[in-house]
Amino acid sequence: MTDRFTRPSRKAFLKLAAAGASAALGLGALPALAADPAPEWPTKPVRIITPFPVGAGPEGVVRLLADKLQKAWGKPVIVENRPGGNGFIAIDAFRQGAKDGHDLMHLDNVHLVAYPHLFKKLPYDPVKDFEPVLPLFRANFFLTTAANSKYRNVGDILAEARANPGKLNYGSWSVGNPVHLGTALLEAMTNTEMQHVVYKETSKLYTGVANGELNFALGTMATAGPLQRAGKIKFIGTTGLKRHPAFPDVPTVAESGGPAGYEVSGWTTIATPKGLPKAVADRIQRDLEKALAEPEIAQRYAAFGYDLFPTTREQFGSFIQSESTKWAGVIQRAKASLD
Repeated sequence: MTDRFTRPSRKAFLKLAAAGASAALGLGALPALAADPAPEWPTKPVRIITPFPVGAGPEGVVRLLADKLQKAWGKPVIVENRPGGNGFIAIDAFRQGAKDGHDLMHLDNVHLVAYPHLFKKLPYDPVKDFEPVLPLFRANFFLTTAANSKYRNVGDILAEARANPGKLNYGSWSVGNPVHLGTALLEAMTNTEMQHVVYKETSKLYTGVANGELNFALGTMATAGPLQRAGKIKFIGTTGLKRHPAFPDVPTVAESGGPAGYEVSGWTTIATPKGLPKAVADRIQRDLEKALAEPEIAQRYAAFGYDLFPTTREQFGSFIQSESTKWAGVIQRAKASLD
């Protein structure tokens, strides 16, 4: 006797096959595929490595932010100071650290937009090693001279620089920092040549301005403000495109006889390692933005003369690229180079 059976339709067969596979795996009915869940983060203390020494203005901001982030993340957030070596000591510690977001890097703007054009060989790759999240602040500078200086405005300084090429001097604390390059930009935009004098300490730098050793120097409210308030130096121009609200009587460099469009600012950023899961990267950015929006941050910024610099990740990337292009030209004209 021949057994007879009914061949199932293709639709029924596929349904039976799926059910059989589910039963074999002990899964029951197959659910719709779900997106990968966001990884649990942080699972341990988070470290922010900074190249700034304890007590520096940018370092103080990071410590304040670390306290806010610790509350948001439920894990300790430790600020680790690794000053010296142009920031390379701190960067090396970051490059050897965790790649999952538990190690973050506090970078000065020069590490991303100036040093790649200044150093013949860098111990890091600014594109491959970092993913800048957002700028923490932006600080414009003031052009400072001695309180009893004959220079009343930036135009007076430029007039003397043109009359005596290479004799007028200005100071900074190293080659390639924003104060040095900001003045080199002024030279480039006015076709002048001035002498750069390097001081090892910022306190001595502005004392040099006050006693006339230096004709002028760029400085922030944090670095040059104490001597300005003591009446030892004066501000004759600000490097922003508009006047600073804390010093409404100080003109911009352009208003003070300098070139139109001249702008110099310092800024810092928190960077993550490349390749973080998007959920982790987005959380770090979101929580940093929330911390920066708190009133306590605004109060600290007002004391240092810092400004909030809100921007999207894409806009920040474009800004970094434009800054890199600008400083590449300035460094090339100044023929500045470091090993």
